[in-house]
Amino acid sequence: MFTFSVSPSIFGWVVFHIKMTVLFGFLVFLFSSVVVSQIPQIPLGSKLSVVGNDYWVSPNGDFAFGFFNSSDQPNLYSVGIRFNSNSIPIDKQTVVWVAGADVFVGYHSYLQLTQAGDLVLFDSLKGTIAWTSNTSHLSVTLAFLLDNGNLILQNGDQDVVWQSFSTPSDTLIPGQNLNVGQTLRAASRNSVSSYYSLSFDASGKLKLKWQSDVNYWTGGSTLSAVRATLTSVGALQLHDRKSKPVWSVFGDDHDDSLVSFRFLRLDVDGNLRMYSWVEALGSWQLVWQAIKNQCNVFATCGLCGICVFTDEGSTDCKYPFGSGVDSNLKCLTLYKQKCEPGVTMLTLEHTFLYGIYPHNDTVTRTSLEQCKSSCLEDPQCTSVTVVNDGTAQCLTKLTPHITGYAHPSIKSISFVKMCLDPVAFLPKHRPTSSASPSPLSLLKWSHQFCIPCLIGATMGTLAALVIIQIGIGLCILRRKSIKNTTTLSHMDPNFRGLIILSYREIKDLTGNFKHRLGPKMFKGVLPSNQAVAIKDLKAAVSEKQFRRTVSIISSIHHKNLVKLEGYCCESGQKFLVYEFAKNGSVDKWIEEASLSSKRLTWKKRMEICIGVARAMSYLHTGCREFVSHGNLKWENVLLDAELEAKVTDFGLRRVCGGGASSGGAAEDVANFGDMMVILVSGRQGVKGVAEWAYKEWVEGRAETVVDARIKNVVDSEEVERALRIAFWCIQVDERLRPSMGEVVKVLEGTLLVDPPPPPFVLRRLLVGELLESNLEPENLI
Repeated sequence: MFTFSVSPSIFGWVVFHIKMTVLFGFLVFLFSSVVVSQIPQIPLGSKLSVVGNDYWVSPNGDFAFGFFNSSDQPNLYSVGIRFNSNSIPIDKQTVVWVAGADVFVGYHSYLQLTQAGDLVLFDSLKGTIAWTSNTSHLSVTLAFLLDNGNLILQNGDQDVVWQSFSTPSDTLIPGQNLNVGQTLRAASRNSVSSYYSLSFDASGKLKLKWQSDVNYWTGGSTLSAVRATLTSVGALQLHDRKSKPVWSVFGDDHDDSLVSFRFLRLDVDGNLRMYSWVEALGSWQLVWQAIKNQCNVFATCGLCGICVFTDEGSTDCKYPFGSGVDSNLKCLTLYKQKCEPGVTMLTLEHTFLYGIYPHNDTVTRTSLEQCKSSCLEDPQCTSVTVVNDGTAQCLTKLTPHITGYAHPSIKSISFVKMCLDPVAFLPKHRPTSSASPSPLSLLKWSHQFCIPCLIGATMGTLAALVIIQIGIGLCILRRKSIKNTTTLSHMDPNFRGLIILSYREIKDLTGNFKHRLGPKMFKGVLPSNQAVAIKDLKAAVSEKQFRRTVSIISSIHHKNLVKLEGYCCESGQKFLVYEFAKNGSVDKWIEEASLSSKRLTWKKRMEICIGVARAMSYLHTGCREFVSHGNLKWENVLLDAELEAKVTDFGLRRVCGGGASSGGAAEDVANFGDMMVILVSGRQGVKGVAEWAYKEWVEGRAETVVDARIKNVVDSEEVERALRIAFWCIQVDERLRPSMGEVVKVLEGTLLVDPPPPPFVLRRLLVGELLESNLEPENLI
């Protein structure tokens, strides 16, 4: 049997410890009571009014809740939360939440937290309740405006039963989540803006939409994401159930400690943007936007406008056939009407149009003339667009509201049905007044014809046609005579345009194809002594399709893409003339041990990968028309004199019949992932190299994947980053692959990347099991 005795010293220490614990607990309780008492409480019965210009303020003073005027009409008001910091001038204190979104009330209106626990907005203009929180059944006792800008209602148990963060309007602020089923909606400032929305759906995607079914931007793509949030350091992120970021985009001032205030807003023009307050400039600065090219926002120019790309890279709205952006009238006056003088078609070159109400155009495959004629014959048709990319698509619109975009690089032509101008028909009897007839009088007499005038106009037209035909014939003869000589013999050595060559000239440039660079690839020299690489294409494609493809490729310019210098399309022969890359293709550098060990350093390999990724990102999203590569491999990546990567053979899928579908993006991403593994490991042509590399990485031996021939310093963080993004790229499930834009950011180190799941299994079945078991994707690794 054991006994236990307590010494006086130990007993005294225990008593002292208990006393101190009780004292500490009392101090904590006292301090928390003081803190709670310092938070401004909003009791039941509290009231705000427009006339009183009063508001509720957060404890730190950064936010205020009250009435404000945000409309074009000075006597209409809304109630909501705005920035209130002393560092932000009153006219720059942006509103971040509005009760009822676009609810406007009169000057004598008020908002009250009723005794029943409802927030109620009373409109003095209509004498009715304009908005309510509908919380009378939730036993509300108090309201608070927190330091983060969240207005909350509490019950007697201090539970939050309602909060403004859960009913967002058009803005997110740091700490505020956008959960599944919640939506940001652009403020209603014109006839189209209120149809723009940002939602977060159950598939883990952020989506910008017009109405409910036109999706014009998507961010993120991971089933593990459960909410979106804007962080205090300037990142829009998707988080999983463990609050771990699984997708991110960053503002230009990300992690800038000098920035105190930020917000994310779905603007009136349908674009999602992030703003930061720059105190030194005294203004809000744009630091990120979802859509770089505003013309890619659906209906960005309203019901009747065409979005035009300017040379400076900005956009502008033009209204060639109707009213302005804020008009509720139909653009096309011909809609379901009959024109007495007849109809004609307004031609809009390099323009793509689409209908708005409804937006789903009828698509058929036909020629340009047939497309145009079908619209003229159809009384319901208002306009058509012919897509000149080889698909022969005719898009017919049956709506009075049409919009679109225009740029010289767009391979589409549109026709809008219009009434013939009645002024073109001169009246038989002119007014006796010496004054010129008004347009109104001409319109009144437009049904009467001047026979001598019409006969004279007809004879003049015939004479002009004869002269034009003679001129065309002379031009053809001259062109043939010039063709019998050579283009090169007349070409200025400093010429920088696209060169059109004959087959004989191609033979001359290549020394009758003696200077072979590779399969179907030859070296040539232009009169300017510029070396070129000439590719022989054997694709069975029409000359028309070939020339269209050449036109598209020649309009693409990026420092990591090989420039197209010219082409030949003659007598069944088709050649492309590219700029010459001195150091050949990357695959030869990987194979050559001396090159790999000395000049293909780790730093250079990462530079090459980033260059290729930037080029592919530009092809996928930077061009006006999507361009897939379709055959991306190291053989098609060249190195110039400075060992800068230049991708070649892009866009040739069009020539080979692959079309221009954006489905090629997933294939390009997967090919790029394989290429990264090959360049990191140096194991070209080795079967199963990706599987081996993933096994080494997942078992913690990433350094063993790196090419042993590299003698220079290898950055372990870059290795980890490169392998992670490579394994994401080669996922069997295409939905899990990143975009090339995201790949660029990861390789540059501006975007974090999570550990990838096993790339070589189809994940669709695993996803269902994951959802049923509530497991996180990383638990499947």
